[in-house]
Amino acid sequence: MFKTTVAGSLPNPAWLAEPEKLWAAWQLAGDALIEGQQDAALAWIKTQEDAGIDIVSDGEQFRKHFVHGFLESIEGIDWQKITTMGIRDDRYDAQVPTVTSAVKRTGPVHSASAKFCRERTGHEMKMTLPGPMTICDTIANAHYDTRPDMAMAFADLLNDEAKELEALGVDVIQFDESAFNAFMSDVKEWGIEALHRATAGLKCKTAVHICYGYGIQENIDWKETLGEEWRQYEEFFPALNNSRIDQVSLECADSKVPLSMIGLLPDKEVLVGAIDVASLEVETPEKVAATLPAALEHVSTDQLVACTNCGMAPLPRRVAEGKLKALGAGAEILRKELA
Repeated sequence: MFKTTVAGSLPNPAWLAEPEKLWAAWQLAGDALIEGQQDAALAWIKTQEDAGIDIVSDGEQFRKHFVHGFLESIEGIDWQKITTMGIRDDRYDAQVPTVTSAVKRTGPVHSASAKFCRERTGHEMKMTLPGPMTICDTIANAHYDTRPDMAMAFADLLNDEAKELEALGVDVIQFDESAFNAFMSDVKEWGIEALHRATAGLKCKTAVHICYGYGIQENIDWKETLGEEWRQYEEFFPALNNSRIDQVSLECADSKVPLSMIGLLPDKEVLVGAIDVASLEVETPEKVAATLPAALEHVSTDQLVACTNCGMAPLPRRVAEGKLKALGAGAEILRKELA
């Protein structure tokens, strides 16, 4: 019937990087780091398979951060020129590297890790990439005339990367665009165009993930300012529905997003977030199974994919494992009920 997947990152084991921390430094180096990343990815693939997750991922074990993991291999970025800039429309400040010349991809970034994982699972497999708009909101610009110009340049590099991942047998390529919820008018003006440029020529499933951020304090505080209903999706979902993207991932679990927003995506597969990544409480399968039927009032079972709200990198490993089991078991409960 419907499938299950995860939105993105999963916690690093303590022996690989400091747990419960974003951008944590690696504990290993050289060949030992590569082996450690592979071991961590294998552990999470096995955990996902055992939990009943249908479309598995590497849990982003091969990168420190969902954006910078890609950018670290790109020329044209000065990692010594650190700029303080507001992130997600000044939700919080961060010190970021700076684009100082035309960006250039000199070779594959995630192909080796994708090939390693593809050879070790018989499940469908997803790889995540940062979206062009979110890249531009996570790195300073000292070269391109405008932010859209820089986004299009990165979209071309992402397209080259995505085509190589597809050739390796990746079934779903997801672009993470958390910035879409901060710059709604820009999504319609140039954000979707940049996504089309990043996905041009792909035949595998393409997805865009749009959430309200990791479960870090800055995002939790921001959510408190959004009122009784979070209606950011309403402004740009109609435009996304008219796009060439196959799947749209949104945050639903324990959120104030009206599920009627799903009705704005009648032509898309919808990844419904049924796991709250901003809470240490592990959902019961019954709670997951209760979240999904509400979504089915607005989307068919053929279009539904049960998912997490966002990545789980900042969570304790045991909590993330429990949430994956709840997602898989909750989806199975609902399948049996619908059957």
